[in-house]
Amino acid sequence: MITVEHLTKRYGAQLAVSDVSFSCAPGTVTGFLGPNGAGKSTTLRAVCGLTLPTSGTTAVAGRPYRELPNAGRHVGVLLDAGAQHAGRTGRETLALAALVQGVARSRVDEVLQQVGLAGKPAGKRVGKYSLGMRQRLGLAMALLGEPQVLVLDEPANGLDPEGIFWMRGLLRGFADRGGTVLLSSHLLREVEAVADQLVVIAGGRIVAQGSSEELLASTGTLVRARDRAALTGALAAAGIGVTPGPADALIADGPAEAVGIAAATGGVPLLELRPAGGDRLEELFRSLTDPTAGAAAAADRQIQETSA
Repeated sequence: MITVEHLTKRYGAQLAVSDVSFSCAPGTVTGFLGPNGAGKSTTLRAVCGLTLPTSGTTAVAGRPYRELPNAGRHVGVLLDAGAQHAGRTGRETLALAALVQGVARSRVDEVLQQVGLAGKPAGKRVGKYSLGMRQRLGLAMALLGEPQVLVLDEPANGLDPEGIFWMRGLLRGFADRGGTVLLSSHLLREVEAVADQLVVIAGGRIVAQGSSEELLASTGTLVRARDRAALTGALAAAGIGVTPGPADALIADGPAEAVGIAAATGGVPLLELRPAGGDRLEELFRSLTDPTAGAAAAADRQIQETSA
């Protein structure tokens, strides 16, 4: 179990995260998403005890990370795959960690096999590893102590398609055995394929969270016309909000029937009309983190406050 409650972190005058709260339950994979600079890394570092909150709390298994005895036996962490000593071999890196954590030496061979680094790769110096191999070694390090919780920042970075598919199965299997996974990644389709829960952060604040099924079911209707401006106007006249979609399409906040009727009423011929799907998480992500949409929402709030 991971809990983050009212987490706020300031670096001088800069507000990195503001009043962030969410939880990750055992048996689930939680996708933690947001654009660059949104506050993802700061939040993950706070969970792992590497960054002290300005206010608020984080806990793993009911305790702050820094208070966990032998933390590696409870939480497996991968925040930077390049942080390993370049002069040691993969096996030496894991053997040293096993000694520190009090893990049986046989566990080193188990995790090397699990992440696909057994044999010759285990004897290579980390400085000679590719980025994908370093990611696999980082995952091996996270799994070494047989933890109940994994906190992973961009674990698929550098992996080829086969490696990404392998990692998906690894994380899904870990959660299905009762483990807790908090996963930050820019590979939205992979997150969509494996995550049970989603937390989306933008500008240091949580803008959406809930089950994948609930959030992705509300992504609206994809609609496309030659005259995008006319389509936007017709939908606005019908009280249907829109956000930018893939290519020149729009994602309308309404069912397909209502969107079609609005376009017909406005005399706008449609080229495409269907439920938003396929790239559902990408569409949700863009609608929640698009700065243009955020500016429009802020303007609407200002107008409402002024009129009140």
